[in-house]
Amino acid sequence: MAKGKGEPDGDTATTRRGRPRSAETTNAILQSAYTLMATTGLAATSIDAVARDSNVSKMTIYKWWPSREALLIDAFLHHASLMLPLPSTGTPADRLRSHAAAYAKALQGEFGKVQLAVISECISNTGSAEIFYERYLRYRRTALVELIAVGQQDGSVGAAGTPEDLYDAIYGSLFYRYIFGIKPISPAQARNLVDTLLIIKSR
Repeated sequence: MAKGKGEPDGDTATTRRGRPRSAETTNAILQSAYTLMATTGLAATSIDAVARDSNVSKMTIYKWWPSREALLIDAFLHHASLMLPLPSTGTPADRLRSHAAAYAKALQGEFGKVQLAVISECISNTGSAEIFYERYLRYRRTALVELIAVGQQDGSVGAAGTPEDLYDAIYGSLFYRYIFGIKPISPAQARNLVDTLLIIKSR
């Protein structure tokens, strides 16, 4: 499945003026950053550690990313684009069910732990999660909100609420249950949640 409309990868999200990036080097940096976050924890994922693990100079990393937080978010974004691509085919209902189920499953593994750690890092260092929203969530939220709107227009989504509120109800529920350790929602339950909140008839 391809990425959703408007979704950047870890490279395009941080493109800056100057010499064009090497895709191979960029991917090495992003993969090293994510792997270190998942295996050694956020505190140990320093620019020094990423430089050593990816065999890329610190100067190159600092040239391409304005801060450690930006690098960590882009590493997470890059992994998410590979692990949880936004569906591009099928009916709006099928695409929404598929993505919600995949997200519910991902939250139960290292993906969920890394996501929570990155958000916590942003809040502790800046006082808000704005940088995480701007570099990661905004793109995915916009794409899925647009998909819900398409479903409302073609009649496959029966819920009358705003697409933004409906998106927040679905994904807010999934993340809320994860961060507070409430019994996790299985992929099947996530699909049922989409059907219930969006008033989609079972097939």
